[in-house]
Amino acid sequence: MGIEIRELRRRDYGRAIQFAITGMHFNLYLDNKLLLNLYGRYFWYSELNSASQVIAAYDGEKLAGVLLADMQGEEKKYKTTGQTAYVKIFEFLQNTFYRGGVGIYDEANRELLAAYLKENNPDGQVVFLAADPDGKVKGIGSRLLEELERRIHGKEIYLYTDDACTYQFYEHRGFQKSGEKEVLLDLTSKKVPLICFLYSKRIS
Repeated sequence: MGIEIRELRRRDYGRAIQFAITGMHFNLYLDNKLLLNLYGRYFWYSELNSASQVIAAYDGEKLAGVLLADMQGEEKKYKTTGQTAYVKIFEFLQNTFYRGGVGIYDEANRELLAAYLKENNPDGQVVFLAADPDGKVKGIGSRLLEELERRIHGKEIYLYTDDACTYQFYEHRGFQKSGEKEVLLDLTSKKVPLICFLYSKRIS
């Protein structure tokens, strides 16, 4: 059975969160397993709340990957009150106790976006893309991007990533690097150097 694009099932949120934790290397920033999973849930809910396109790839009945995109003028169908409350509480705690990490990273992305918007008028953003790191089927990320591009033909999108992730994946699929900025995350137990990137692509 091949990969199928379907509606994302709520019961698969937990797998999507684990894809994010592993694929985006959140363990670089958090050593505590409980905090790691709480952060992964926060990150997932935050991106899901902002998404108007939710594309899931299934290998049989098993979730193989997810792409979330926020396109202008489209309804955010997956936003819920409970998820919003979780995000707000977590952000308060994060900004109170871990400002040296998240604040620096977010500020770098805001600077990259401001520079990009001076000469571009994008139609949306890919806010989340992750696949099962242990899956036997290859090309899940490409399949998800192809489905999004089929849906938004003629539009321009952008995304954030960094050098802790496989940013080359986007270059191989036609995205252009539109900005980069070096940062040093000052975390509680360590300092983590990163290069933040903004990539963009017009879907033709």
